[in-house]
Formats: sequence, C-alpha cells, structure tokens
Amino acid sequence: MSLVAFTTVATITLFLCVMTGPDRDDLDEFYTGYGSLSPMRNGLAIAGDYISAATVLSTGGVIAVFGYDGVVLALSIALSLMLLMFLLAEPLRNAGRFTMGDVFALRMPGRSVRIAACAATITALVPMMLIQLAGTGDLMAFVLGFSSDSLKTACIVGIGALMISYAAIGGMKGTALIQILKIVILLGSGAVVAALILRQFDWDPGKLFSAAAAHGDVGPAFLRSGLQFAGGPEPRLDMISSELTVVLGSACLPHVTMRMYTARSARQVRRSMSWAVPSVALFMLIVTVVSFGATALVGRAAIAGADPTGRTAYLLGSRAALGAEVSTAETFLFTVVTTALFLTLLASVAGMILACANTLAHDLLASLAKRTTPRREMTIARVSALAVGAPTILLATLVQHRNLQPLALLSASLGASALAPALVYSLFWRRYTRTGLLWTLIGGSLATVVLMTGTNLVSGSPAAAFPNADFNWFPFTTTGLVSVPLGFALGWAGTMVSGRRKAEEQRRQYEAVEAWILAGATRRAG
Repeated sequence: MSLVAFTTVATITLFLCVMTGPDRDDLDEFYTGYGSLSPMRNGLAIAGDYISAATVLSTGGVIAVFGYDGVVLALSIALSLMLLMFLLAEPLRNAGRFTMGDVFALRMPGRSVRIAACAATITALVPMMLIQLAGTGDLMAFVLGFSSDSLKTACIVGIGALMISYAAIGGMKGTALIQILKIVILLGSGAVVAALILRQFDWDPGKLFSAAAAHGDVGPAFLRSGLQFAGGPEPRLDMISSELTVVLGSACLPHVTMRMYTARSARQVRRSMSWAVPSVALFMLIVTVVSFGATALVGRAAIAGADPTGRTAYLLGSRAALGAEVSTAETFLFTVVTTALFLTLLASVAGMILACANTLAHDLLASLAKRTTPRREMTIARVSALAVGAPTILLATLVQHRNLQPLALLSASLGASALAPALVYSLFWRRYTRTGLLWTLIGGSLATVVLMTGTNLVSGSPAAAFPNADFNWFPFTTTGLVSVPLGFALGWAGTMVSGRRKAEEQRRQYEAVEAWILAGATRRAG
C-alpha cells in the first residue's frame, strides 16, 4: 500500500509541476510565481519549505531519545520562524527580487557581492540536501521492508531525479503547490496520530510524559535539561550554543527566505507569516506528542536500537499509536503518515535545489554575462538545477552509510554565523560596507566549517561521522557560541577597515534605498 501511495504521489506532484510550470522567457513567473499565491497558500508554502524531512525525523529522534532537550529544540525551531516574521520578513520582501544576492546588491551592487551570496547559498544548502538524500534509502527500506544496499542506492537516485524535475519544471509556483500539499497532509495525519496517542493516556499529557520517563531508561533525567550534552565538558554552554544556532540559523537559510520574495506587498508577507508560524508551531507540538508516545509505547532502547539518533521515532510512534491489532482504516492512516514523510522529503530537497539553481543562474552566471535574455537565464536556471542536484545525488550514494548528523547542524550554523549577520547588517546598518559584507559571508562560513571539524559529531565518539578517528578539539557540539559572535564581529571589523569615506558612501547609498527596505511602498522594478 505504501509503494502504491508513493508512486501515486510522485505522479500527481510531477503532473502539477508540468501544469503550473512557467513559460520559457518569464523570469518573474519562474522565480516568484508572480506573487499569485494568496497569503494562506503562501504561508503554508513557507511552512512547508521550513519543515524539512531532517526537521521531522531528527527533532522527533532527539525528543524520543533525550526527552526535555528535544522539546527545547522543537521550541527553538518554532521561535526561529517567529524571529524571521518579526525582524526580517518585510525588509527581505522589500529589498529582494529573486534571490538573497538581490538583497545584498540593492545597496552594494557588484559582481563580488553576488558571487559571495551565491557561494554562501550553495554552501549552506548542499549539506542539508545531502543528509536528506542520503537518508532516503534507509527511510524507504524501513517503510517498505527491504534491506538491499543496491535498492537503497536506487531509491536515492530515483527520488533525487524527481526532485531535480520538480525544481527545473515547476519553478517557484510548482514547488509551492507541492509544499502546500505536503504541509496539509503532514499536519492532518500527524494530528490524528497525536490524538490516538493521547487517547491511550486518557488525554492527559502528564501521564504521557511520566510513561515516557519510565521507559526512558535514564530515570528523572529524561524530563530535565542536559541529557543530550551530558558527556561534554560544558553541558549547559553546549545546550545554549545548540539552541542559539537553531534560533538564528534555521529561518535564515536561503530556501526559506526566497519565499519572502513571492509576496506582492508588505501586508501580504505579514499575513503569509501569520499562517506559517502557527502551522510550524502546531507541527512541533504534534512531533513532541508522537515522539514522547514512541518512547512511552516502544521504549527508548528499542528506538535507539533501530537508529542511534532516533530518526525512526516518528514512524515508530505512529505505528505504536495504532495498537497490536490494526484495522484497514488504521493501516490506511499509517500509509498516509509514511506518504507525508515521503512527500516532505521530495518537497524539501526540491525547494533547496530551486534556491541553489536560482542563485547560480541569477547571481552568478547572469551577472557575469554582459547581456542575458530572460529566456537564456531561465534555461540556465533549469540546467543549474541539474548541475546542483546530480553531484549531490552522487555524493549521497557514496556517504549514505555514515552518520551525517553534523551536516544538518553545519547548515544551521552557516545560517546563523554568516547569513544572519549579513542580512541584519545589510537591512538595518547604514554604514555597512562591501568589505564588511564579504568578511561576514566568507569569514563566517570559513570559521564555521573549521570549528565544525573539531566537534564530537565529526570524530571522537562512537556516533561520530568518523568513529575510528579522534581529532576532536572543539568543546561544543555546535559552533554557534563562537561562530555567531565572530560573524557579527567580522562584519563590524570589515566595515571599520573600509575607512570613514567608504562608510559615509554606504550611508548615503543606504539612505537612498531606505524607503524601499523599511517602508516597501512600491516594489523595486529591477
């Protein structure tokens, strides 16, 4: 039944992309879908882009295995989108046209800025795509019940090809429709499963948490902070570093911010975010209930035995909610849950491929060419989707048997340490210079990558990406506590190094576009 559902969903979504795909020379339709989505649909698309397969599976795993620390992670994920809503959403919509490079180039035109924005976008998104594609084989094997490595590799290649097709054919509007379908199915099926779990505990969350703690094998520590980072030298600081990274980095990733450019007005982006934030918050609540239910009904040891990081907890909890004797209706419900995860995987990576293809075509290749027609730029964007997706698929097949958890944290860390400081400074600091921007993007990214190699997720522990090596020298699991202040400091230092005259020039340039950024009375034409 799952195989039939997967095939049906893949066929329908591909058909939707073909039907809604843009014309050959209509850049606005390909990049933004003409802003044709209503605030509700655009908000659901934003929520769909924000909730990736890694978010569902990894967050559920942390909750099921580490209890309270996972709940804090879920809250941080919801808080990150709220931060985007209140601080950056409207200025991003006003300053940007198609890509994050447009936001930076509005007040600092030049190839160097666009090239740096393109490099930062791809560097931040490829690790996130890689971890989701590499996990495709294991997820399909768990659902469909096979164990062959060749079949897992075939799943990665086949699903990766589908994702490239979605991005290249459907553009922004096509991927938005898939994201809407995904978030509706994900919320609907998850809410039913959460209700079934709560019913087994007399609709009392306290009983659910107590049962999860009883089957958590660690006693009261399961419902206290610090369990996830208990083995490190500074557990409290490590937890602060992790949550800081998630809060600042998750919503600043380019595949999420690109949805801001699809709104027709500042009012519409506010209304879109007012749909996106509650949708994400509701799903985080659902994930919390289902994951605690998995621990209470299946046991922490069984979850960790199936996957040390607990990524199967959401599926195990959904299956356990149905009980020992499963009716036809309950079998159908579990099929809907697995189909929702399959669609989440497809839609998430398709959105990331589209963001990478857009920046390659618009920020890099189109800016380097002297004259580029709209038709040629759209062709470049579609070819770029293949140029990004194909190497990622190949790399995913090579690393599918490794622990790729560091890659998800690397993406969030890059968002928090390079993209977030660059966006905040570019949108709100009048004296911010081109040198400061380049130092932020390049220096923040390099610092994050270097620090991440020294964490215990890369080496020095049995669950690390390289368990047999030990070059662990950084005391925290994530880099945020060091790399985030460093990213902001590099932007400030680069601006100071530029000198007073450059800073004054930038101040005048910012004042010339300040009305576009902060007021957004009229959409910028070019």
